[in-house]
Amino acid sequence: MTTLRLQFIQELALRGLAERTQEAYIHQVYHLAKYYRRPPDTLTEAEVHAYLIHLALERQWAASSINQAVNAFRFFYQHVAHRELAALRQALPFARRSVVRAQVFSVAQLEQLFTVGGGPPRDRAFLMTVYGGGLRLNEACHLRVADLQSSRHQIRVVQGKGRKDRYTLLSPRLLEELRRYWKLYRLDGWLFPAHHDVQQPMLDATGQRIFYRAVQRAGLPRQGGIHSLRHSFATHLLESGVEITVVQRLLGHTSLNTTAGYLHVRQERLGQITSPLQLLDFNRVAATKG
Repeated sequence: MTTLRLQFIQELALRGLAERTQEAYIHQVYHLAKYYRRPPDTLTEAEVHAYLIHLALERQWAASSINQAVNAFRFFYQHVAHRELAALRQALPFARRSVVRAQVFSVAQLEQLFTVGGGPPRDRAFLMTVYGGGLRLNEACHLRVADLQSSRHQIRVVQGKGRKDRYTLLSPRLLEELRRYWKLYRLDGWLFPAHHDVQQPMLDATGQRIFYRAVQRAGLPRQGGIHSLRHSFATHLLESGVEITVVQRLLGHTSLNTTAGYLHVRQERLGQITSPLQLLDFNRVAATKG
């Protein structure tokens, strides 16, 4: 390991970035250096900017991936290479993201997913937990049995995104499902342990595969990955009249603007809405004139 890489790793850890973010930033800077076959601290701003253009036009990276690279480079050059940050801001503009609506399952589709597509008890319990608590994939994989607070009907999410703890919903139906699941395996550590080692949590990739298999068994259209269950949780709560600030807290969003992204109306819901024109009584007016 080079001295520069070690310094980069130390700076990332010192500033408390999440483990996944650290790995992503190291990956981005590594490929920048590999592209030019030179240490990254020797590159000019023009070269870094040209690399971003290469990612956008030739590699056709998504805006979110380019923005991650921008953040990684800004961190590296500010905290490791000690370059002037203001100049980097001018040289490395953020890519604009296209607005993509979250993919959402209808209630009927979810019933089909859990009953027909659910599969083995562990898989069904896992999918219901993701939806029932509005959890991120990694959060669900890292739940412990002790995180289920049945008396309060709450799930404690420990060190979720942004290293924040929060509480979300543990509905009576989900609690009943998890109790049935627990009786089969008698777990006392991880709620959903790895298949070959109960001392380790389920891998994210395993949780994603569980979801895809269930969707296929249920004969449902692909609505993106397992994160669509979290999207569905948020959308269904808002459609049922739950205040957006409550949904924000359950999801663990720092900004209300993030939660506001779920304030869209599903196509099925549009067909259930009555136009205010129907509230007008033309016959009553005609009768009055007569």
